[in-house]
Amino acid sequence: MLHFSPVGQGGDLVVGSCQSRLQMECVDTGESGSFVLIARRNSSLTRGGRNFVVGSLVSISAIISLSFAYLGAWMVLPFAGAEMLVVYWAFRYIARHAGDFESISIDGGSVTIERWEMGKVSRFEFNRYWARLVMQPAVRHGRDMLALRSHGRQVEFGRHLTEEQRREAARAIKARLNVHYG
Repeated sequence: MLHFSPVGQGGDLVVGSCQSRLQMECVDTGESGSFVLIARRNSSLTRGGRNFVVGSLVSISAIISLSFAYLGAWMVLPFAGAEMLVVYWAFRYIARHAGDFESISIDGGSVTIERWEMGKVSRFEFNRYWARLVMQPAVRHGRDMLALRSHGRQVEFGRHLTEEQRREAARAIKARLNVHYG
């Protein structure tokens, strides 16, 4: 479901049958015709929470491996060290991508898709009247693909969303574009 809020106000506005969902935010200005949909990754831990989890895992692993080393099984130490390094790298990857998001904005005659990945921005612009919304079904246990297509160029949107959220986003975008599924 979509989270709608009017531009310039901090409150939540539920439009139609849409309900609040943390991964998507919609801003619909109504009269001016502007529309923005933001899709974010599901980041359940804050930076402090991630640090606490990594610290706890490293501490527990260190206590256990040092206990075994004290009892004479010193070969546990290199494997515990490798395990701690992998956990650190995994959480570092999660932290680097925690702020990633995609946005689609429809304003006047243009449609803009922006992707923010690890601080880098990719921006794609389409003519609103020529852009076509494409919702392709999943192939072999994959996920449905939501994309905008125009003049031989196609840009996927909603990589951070669930299937249900992707379909809800497609309905919201289609209503504002007046385009048909391809």
